[in-house]
Amino acid sequence: MSETYTIAPEIPARPDGFRVEIDPARERADIVLDRPPLNVIVMPERDQLRASFEALEADPRVRVIVLRAMGEHFSSGGDIKGFLAASPEHVAKLAWNIAAPARCAKPVIAAARGYCFGVGFELSLACDFRIASETCLYALPEQRLGQIPGSGGSARLQKMVGITRTKDIVMRSRRISGRQAYEWGVATDCVADDRLEAATDALVEELRGFAPLAQRTAKKLLNDTEDAMLSTAIELEGHCYSRLRSSEDFREGVEAFHAKRKPNFTGR
Repeated sequence: MSETYTIAPEIPARPDGFRVEIDPARERADIVLDRPPLNVIVMPERDQLRASFEALEADPRVRVIVLRAMGEHFSSGGDIKGFLAASPEHVAKLAWNIAAPARCAKPVIAAARGYCFGVGFELSLACDFRIASETCLYALPEQRLGQIPGSGGSARLQKMVGITRTKDIVMRSRRISGRQAYEWGVATDCVADDRLEAATDALVEELRGFAPLAQRTAKKLLNDTEDAMLSTAIELEGHCYSRLRSSEDFREGVEAFHAKRKPNFTGR
């Protein structure tokens, strides 16, 4: 009988413009954009970022993933010349690569200060949580180049803020502050610049306290039902709830609640 082997995805050996840090003790992985001073994201980097998210999703040491950047700016966007050099086949994969945080089963946090433009903004929009510092500026400036966002930016943004505000941001290449992004529901939180790391750390620790299986289920359910009819969404929610009732984590959660102790979730 032949056997089927699954090859686990791997983090690229030589990441182009970023690095990956794994802290098993904190069950945390950081993908750190590191191409000073503006952390421009080049074409090969997009494929490598996707591969890194896939590898971290498969890594049992990691519960939460943080996407952040070195320096004063998250990212000024993509490498403009790279678009003209890329083949149509490569360009067609851009949205798939940048959607990697959304496909990842684990919680993903984007922490940004300074410029968060173009593909940097689109990458953040694909994450589950966005923490912005008060210096953060979000923008989709592609109209200034005679283009439109090509990696899911306008589509994701419209789901969050509606067509009127999305047209204002996309068609005018308008920049919005971290504070305004928070008020509009784009950012999860907006904090003082010197509090960005502390706020990110606190959210990581909070997310680690929940049951991994329930977190994965909630993320997939919310993603899958974003465009569903209410009746369909409620039915899918019921099925997910029913499956979780048979999990060891749910039993542990109920027992810990009645015993007035902290639960010990294992992800099963």
